[in-house]
Amino acid sequence: MAAEGGKSFARRDRLLEIEAKARNWWEEKQVFRAKSCEKPPEPGEKFFGNFPFPYMNGFLHLGHAFSLSKLEFAAAYHRLRGANVILPFGFHCTGMPIKASADKLAREIQLFGEPPVFPAQVKQESQEVEVEAEETNAGAPPAKFKGKKSKVASKSGGQVYQWEIMRSFGLSDSEISKFQNPYNWLTFFPPLAVEDLKAFGLGCDWRRSFITTDMNPFFYAFVRWQVRKLKSMGKIVKDVRYTIYSPLDGQPCADHDRASGEGVQPQEYTVIKMELVAPFPSKLGVLEGRRVFLAAATLRPETMYGQTNAWVLWSL
Repeated sequence: MAAEGGKSFARRDRLLEIEAKARNWWEEKQVFRAKSCEKPPEPGEKFFGNFPFPYMNGFLHLGHAFSLSKLEFAAAYHRLRGANVILPFGFHCTGMPIKASADKLAREIQLFGEPPVFPAQVKQESQEVEVEAEETNAGAPPAKFKGKKSKVASKSGGQVYQWEIMRSFGLSDSEISKFQNPYNWLTFFPPLAVEDLKAFGLGCDWRRSFITTDMNPFFYAFVRWQVRKLKSMGKIVKDVRYTIYSPLDGQPCADHDRASGEGVQPQEYTVIKMELVAPFPSKLGVLEGRRVFLAAATLRPETMYGQTNAWVLWSL
């Protein structure tokens, strides 16, 4: 096949044809299924590999492929040397990101209609790029690049609204509306990820593929058993700690659960009791004869030693 400009892609197309035939043969012969053993395997006769479950609020990307290639290489090596290889694959669907995205879609529909008509002017996060370089001669490449683009902006391609992010996935407006239901994410993205992983050539035993959350009662029961077991062994304890709480979602909101404010932690203030000196203002006459304290919060308690006045805006 000749492409524009006279360049031929015949060799590439031939390799793709061979690749497709190989994948079909692997599927027919069930090459990657782990074999059942009549007796426990000896040392070196088995290999188990696993990959951190990718989160299913979108498609898999090149970073997943790069990390996965190491596991794929190891599994293929041990399979070639005759070991019984087990390579499962799970998809992470628990946590706040999917729920937060679904809720964001619902809020956008409530504010801007369905399909939403967004304001023309949208404040974008800074995407400037600073160049730090010590050029020794004209035309020398910069030594270091530093971007101001946030992690969230990088993931979303710079899109601000969740509806536009979903459009960038190639979804139609009628399809996007369904993603107000968080469970729709769980049934839509994992099967697409499986197809991508098969195209990647992953030697996975797909009988052992699963998603997390209560939609999978088996894995859900396993996690509950695991937590109870670790607690009974004294490996984990129930304790209290400061955390970020989302009034909108009605639950704690961990670092990676937030669309913005990643890295923000609870702020510690020092509260100083300041006794009100008589005579009291007329509005506080009912408190005459009592000891009255005002609670002043500060981030710099060391400055209180030189303070001579505290001004209060009364709203009584």
